[in-house]
Amino acid sequence: MKYLYNITNNVSEKIHDQWLSWMRKTHIPAMLATGKFSRATLVQVSINEEMGGITYATQYKCESAELLKDFYREHAPKLNKEVVTKFADQVMIFGTELKIIEEFKI
Repeated sequence: MKYLYNITNNVSEKIHDQWLSWMRKTHIPAMLATGKFSRATLVQVSINEEMGGITYATQYKCESAELLKDFYREHAPKLNKEVVTKFADQVMIFGTELKIIEEFKI
């Protein structure tokens, strides 16, 4: 069974450009370099948050539950700490595991 590891971030407008650059150049490549994910997709959520900020979701495709568990054990603590250390309370983070039931193509 395949999974999407979905991370939703609400980013303060004050650090938005810095955060987006860091995600593209540093964090997403580091996540993929773990070898646990086959691809990553970065999307902007098209809503206006009452609390302000700009909301993004990053989805990392994982080929099995075992690989995702390995990621949590081997890599998540370090990568999560980097986000908190760099951006502290300027980014609110919410993670979700999504089980892929079926994929459709045209």
